[in-house]
Amino acid sequence: MNGTGISDAYMSAAVSGKQGKVREVVYPVKHYINSSRQLVTEREIDAGEAGRATVDGAAIHKSCSVYLPAGYEQSDSHTRYDVLYLLHGVGGDEYEWLRGAGNEDGQYILCNLLDNLIADGAIDPLIVVMPNGRSSHDWTNCTFNPEGTNMLGFYYFDYELRYDLIPFIESTFNTYADIRDSAPKMVEYSRMHRAIAGLSMGGMQALNLILGGHRCDSAALAGKESVWKNGLTATVPARGMTDLFAYVGAFSNAPTSSSGRFLGASIASSGNRLKLLYMTCGDADDISLDCYEQSADGLADLAGDYLDEHYRVTIKDGVHDFNVWYNGAYHFIKKISQAKSDLQ
Repeated sequence: MNGTGISDAYMSAAVSGKQGKVREVVYPVKHYINSSRQLVTEREIDAGEAGRATVDGAAIHKSCSVYLPAGYEQSDSHTRYDVLYLLHGVGGDEYEWLRGAGNEDGQYILCNLLDNLIADGAIDPLIVVMPNGRSSHDWTNCTFNPEGTNMLGFYYFDYELRYDLIPFIESTFNTYADIRDSAPKMVEYSRMHRAIAGLSMGGMQALNLILGGHRCDSAALAGKESVWKNGLTATVPARGMTDLFAYVGAFSNAPTSSSGRFLGASIASSGNRLKLLYMTCGDADDISLDCYEQSADGLADLAGDYLDEHYRVTIKDGVHDFNVWYNGAYHFIKKISQAKSDLQ
């Protein structure tokens, strides 16, 4: 693409009455990496699957940012909403998607984009959840340290997402999806009303943890070389979460992302049909471009009939920044709306 394809008007605040709100909420997390690099869990998770010892432990409490569209009323239980989860980068947190590109007209630019898309009827109103992607006891630590438990927490976020965050969101807000209902028809219905995407490290999480790639750990502690020269090495594969998500986006995915052939094979073996996979990166991004290409190559071929739509969008002169990431979010959300229309 040449440019972002986003109208300047969409960056400005929507008219009065059409503006959503952002809430910060706190929720308990019972699945996280502790100070001994063990996986704390209340479930029967095999240590071989996790790639490390699993132990009991007290819950920690984390916060996340939640965008609620204009007109959302908690008391109106008859009106339901789709949910989009947006994951941040390696140095970011639960505020990065909101604060990363600043404000326009006194509002977060991301909120302006969402407000205007909804106000124009381009998409249905939706809830957007922006969590902190570090499932670790020191989840507020935003430093890059390959041997840190905060870094390891990125590669175990799927357990928190499945067992802690999604249940909290779907029991707190008025959503179509309900993870508490395990009937096969409801499981399929719910995944059609959940989407997830991430930028940079969050893009890696969308690929490795949702589609089913590798977890990573410190190369020094594992006694291995880091093929990415960043102090990290691949360990065990994650089981994937396509049973919960039908729409996945990865924007400038980070270098520890798994290969396209591995990811495609994981999609096919899951038995869950992915409606949409939207991948994008700037062609001048010296951090993610090579990994983006490697993670896309061969993916669709190996996924076969289990992947409906796969977009690979390279932004001309794009670098590792919010111009690319807001572009990705804008078009990904619109593609979700189109894919859902095709289902009706």
